[in-house]
This record gives sequence, structure tokens and C-alpha cells, in this order.
Amino acid sequence: MDMQLKDRFMKLWVRYFDGAELPITFFYTDKEDAAPKVKPPKRPGVHRCVIADIARARNGKPLCFDINSMGCEGGKRYFGFSESLRPNFEYFLSYGIPGELTGERYKKSPELVNTIMKRVPTLHAPGKYIIFKRWDLLDKGDNPEAAIFFSPPDAISGLFTLANYDEKELNGVFTPFGAGCATIVLYPYFENRSRHPRGVLGMFDVSARPCVQKDLLTITFPMKKFKAMIGNMEESFLITESWKKVKKRIAS
Repeated sequence: MDMQLKDRFMKLWVRYFDGAELPITFFYTDKEDAAPKVKPPKRPGVHRCVIADIARARNGKPLCFDINSMGCEGGKRYFGFSESLRPNFEYFLSYGIPGELTGERYKKSPELVNTIMKRVPTLHAPGKYIIFKRWDLLDKGDNPEAAIFFSPPDAISGLFTLANYDEKELNGVFTPFGAGCATIVLYPYFENRSRHPRGVLGMFDVSARPCVQKDLLTITFPMKKFKAMIGNMEESFLITESWKKVKKRIAS
């Protein structure tokens, strides 16, 4: 991690977003001792959403996950540790199987689920472990893939506008359909390897919503884009009277 970039953002964040929560980051490694490892569920087969675990990283406790740490098949897949889906996933995500499986009804039909899943990229984790660490705790040896903000609408509006500040396209931020964990890891990971990286607005996943505060969404920026955003902060709308009104409300 570029420590000058880290420190510069910290100062600018306090200047323009004082009172807002710092972002967390994620990166992959083969070092087992890079952060305290998240313990597996107490009982095999017990579901535990990874978004609930990640709350600890937001509170300043670095976390290390491997495939055994997660009690969620979606987390394993979207963090890149497995390609498998639960049996009858297309029915689970749609209307279910009467007497056998309750459907989430997030998609109209199993056929539509199958069509959508063919378009979802497959991530192969480049390391044995995925680390989540808050921005202020990053070390020189860390190589974050993205900055993940858990934010209310006022802070989201500032970050969204900053992301589009130097964009010719209308969609400097996009909102893919997907699990909460997919919108903070899977899509940002691939955007960081894109020639034109975009931010990812997320946490619309109804199943993950109980794991975050009711007034928060996520907006995640691949580091290739986030570095440019930091460089634009001091000349952007953040220095205007319009933003001062919003900034005052964030601070309160």
C-alpha cells in the first residue's frame, strides 16, 4: 500500500466527510497470519451471512477468511473459493419447489435464474485467504483490491458524484443484480482489472439487509478508480457551498 496515498485520503476524508464511516478494503494472500482467522460455524450446514462477519472489520478488527470460515455458499462462490451453487439454486432464487424448497422469489422463474447466472463472472481466488481490513489499518505490505464504503445516502451521494467527476460515460457507478457479498468483492475485483473501472453500488440483497443498519448501502471502488478519485477531491464539488450543506448534515 502506498502509505502517502493512505494518509492523504485520511486527511481529505475528515475534511470533506467528517463523521462518515471509513471504508474497509479487501485483498487476497497466502499468508495465514495476515489477520485473525474467522472461525467456522459451530455446526456444519448452519448458514451465516459473511456480511454479518464483516461488521467486525468495519469496527476496526482485521479479518481473514478461507473456504472453511464461511457458513454461506454464496460467500464461498463470490469470494472465489468455490464454483458450486446449492442444489436447485434456480428454484431457490425463484419460486421454490412445493413441499421441498422455499423460494426467495428474487427472480420470476428458474429459467430466468439460469440465464442470469450464465452472465455472472466466475472468480478464482488468487490466494488461500481473503483479508478485510479498514483503511486506517492498512500496512505497507498490503495490496487492497477495492475500497468498500458502508454509507447512508448523504455520503453515498458525495462518493457517487466524485466517481463521476472525470467520467465521459453516464455510468461511472453501476448496480449489478447480485448477493451483497458479490457487490463488494466479485464485481469490484473484476472492475479493478478493467480498462475502464467503475464503482459498484450494492447491498440491495434482501437476505443480507438484516446484517447492516437500515439506512446503509454499499458503494465500492476498485483501487484503480479510487486512486483517481482521491486525486480529484480538492478540485471537485467537495470545495463548493453546495457540498458544505450536505457535509454539515453528515457531521451531525
